[in-house]
Amino acid sequence: MKQNRGYPIVSVTRKAENSIQTGHPWVYNTEIVKIEGSYENGNLVDLVSPRGKYLGTGFINDHSKIRVRMISRNANDTFDEAFFERRLRHAWEYRKTVMGDDVSCCRIIFGESDSFPGLTVDRFNNILVTQTLSLGMERIKPMLFPLLCKILKEDGQVIDGIYERNDVAIRGLEGMEQNKSFFPLEGLPVPPTTQTTIIENGIEYGVDFENGQKTGFFLDQKYNRQAVAKISRGKRVLDCFTHTGSFALNAAKGGASHVHAVDISEDAIAMAEANARRNGLESTMSFQAANVFDLLPELPSGAKSGYDMIILDPPAFTKSRSTVESAIRGYKEINLRAMKLLPRGGYLATCSCSHFMTEELFCNMLRSAAFDAQVMLRQIEARQQAPDHPILWNVAETNYLKFYIFQIV
Repeated sequence: MKQNRGYPIVSVTRKAENSIQTGHPWVYNTEIVKIEGSYENGNLVDLVSPRGKYLGTGFINDHSKIRVRMISRNANDTFDEAFFERRLRHAWEYRKTVMGDDVSCCRIIFGESDSFPGLTVDRFNNILVTQTLSLGMERIKPMLFPLLCKILKEDGQVIDGIYERNDVAIRGLEGMEQNKSFFPLEGLPVPPTTQTTIIENGIEYGVDFENGQKTGFFLDQKYNRQAVAKISRGKRVLDCFTHTGSFALNAAKGGASHVHAVDISEDAIAMAEANARRNGLESTMSFQAANVFDLLPELPSGAKSGYDMIILDPPAFTKSRSTVESAIRGYKEINLRAMKLLPRGGYLATCSCSHFMTEELFCNMLRSAAFDAQVMLRQIEARQQAPDHPILWNVAETNYLKFYIFQIV
């Protein structure tokens, strides 16, 4: 390195050097060769090649398999408050550009895609909900969160509080405890409730950001729900894994003759029913608490099923490479059942939200299911996550949502 920047120096393998130079921000335990200088976990370190060339700077954590999470490859960067404020402003300006009128309900920070590794910030109208999954972000969040509120306030946005949803096991792998609570913000009282309302695609939802899945509501399918709504008119729709009813409600609002929404969680079904009543759509909807894997085999096939459109939006069946084969079997079972249930000319919307279930694996699974069901798939749309969850082409992990709409022929 040409200069002493004052940070501990971490020498990495040639493999890590190549990965960093192609833009990937993670350095694994096994890729560390030598560390010069003392540090505390969560501190910044400089990464250098086997020949001592500066590669970037990131947060180090001995507890994690991802030993260093990079935030910069520019040797001239200084990591002060002004640096992180610029990053936050860039993220907000990007959301305003790509989300337009939907910016009141969107993901503002998407981890590595916004160069805030391990940090998620979702906006639900007047509330920000965060998940902090890396120790580096945990250490600087007392600076980041007030800065983000300041930026939004300056832009005329009303934010009443920040709620931390750190009740996830992965924090333990980073040496952090789990917790759920409002983050203290100077000058703002703690909100009296952990529920709020949002409007997405013209539909109003109640969001329980304390107890709902993830941060309380799945924002990434926003425009995929619109795509389903466009082709739902006059159709009898079965929405599987409905959660709080978002796809089902979009289908009903799109003019479906009837929508039956199914989820294994009775609490989710109760909230989906409440959302239907909230939007005046209950007359064309019905709800059932059931295991989709048990329900689909019980239904008659073809035209006798009573459905001419099926939506499959399951939770991630795999969160690691070791369980991909099992996940493929699960995905194939529900898609094969759906293809057999639908009559010729029926419609199937299907997706996977696991990045370990790659595009190639998912498409191969669909081809295999169609072959076994003795049907052909006429593709209508191939979609991904909404642009507030940006995909970095050099970081495969950011490309996780696969969404297809087919006609069965």
